[in-house]
Amino acid sequence: MAFQHWTDTLKKAKKTALISDASALSLGKRKVHYLFEDGNEMAEEYDLKTDELLLRKWRHKTTFGGQEEWTWEVGETNPTGLTSDLIKESSSNPLFMRKDTKTSFQWRVRNISYPIEVYSVSAEPTERCCVIRTSNKKYYKKFSIPDLDRCQLPLESAALSFTHANNTLIISYKKPKEILTLEQELLGELKKLKGTSEGDIDCKTQ
Repeated sequence: MAFQHWTDTLKKAKKTALISDASALSLGKRKVHYLFEDGNEMAEEYDLKTDELLLRKWRHKTTFGGQEEWTWEVGETNPTGLTSDLIKESSSNPLFMRKDTKTSFQWRVRNISYPIEVYSVSAEPTERCCVIRTSNKKYYKKFSIPDLDRCQLPLESAALSFTHANNTLIISYKKPKEILTLEQELLGELKKLKGTSEGDIDCKTQ
């Protein structure tokens, strides 16, 4: 079963933890680095106060044993705001990003100001993706839910909803009970890790 396989893969991964960004105003973040048996890596960040996932990124091994660049799954791809002038996007362009809550996978499209009746968001179970469309043909986005794909869980239209506020389209997908259980078990395991308070968990495979 794919769900059990992914659960076992997470449990077998070598994990290291780091507590960072603690201050008088914030408890900081729990950063966790996973090294899987196949050489792939995953890095996550959690809010220490709320336990919410803030970031998840992946780095896969290439066919020849090297390492690809990090790719973001959750969180802002460039939270520091540092970009090359050659690839810097206009601040007025729609910006798509994933930012989960405890109970839902959630995506936000910023800088998109059309009224809510312009949007439609649908689940496409056969293609295993969700699609955002606008009736004025100004925006179109197709995206998958890797968490469901890794566990081979079905894509349910009834779990999908959306709203619009402050020039931001917010799409939510209610997490299935299997995912909620897995995340709770994993968080309990991560809290048992002896995290250091300094250093960098972005380690390289040997």
